[in-house]
Amino acid sequence: MTAQLACYTQDLAPGTAVRVELEGENGPVEVAVVRDESGALYAINDVCSHEQISLADGEIEDCTLECWLHGSKFDLRTGEPLSLPATEPVPVYPVTVDGERVLVDIDAPLN
Repeated sequence: MTAQLACYTQDLAPGTAVRVELEGENGPVEVAVVRDESGALYAINDVCSHEQISLADGEIEDCTLECWLHGSKFDLRTGEPLSLPATEPVPVYPVTVDGERVLVDIDAPLN
């Protein structure tokens, strides 16, 4: 598969995230598309590796996304957990901006 339309740049103010569902080779994949405070865009699997909680509802600080339920922080660039209770990384995906369109390729994870 190739990159898919996830959202539009105007959907994401700095410091916000949006949850989208994209169609992968093995079925639907929940993705959090995140814009950090500096305006950089990231795509990370939307399900916390500690519990089945949406990460898109979490707090964004610098290049991290914090799970709202138990406080695990994930690096938006690598998917690595930076704090407990999560110990497993979550997939991150390539993001391409084409005009106002934010494209995400869930079939080519970066980690």
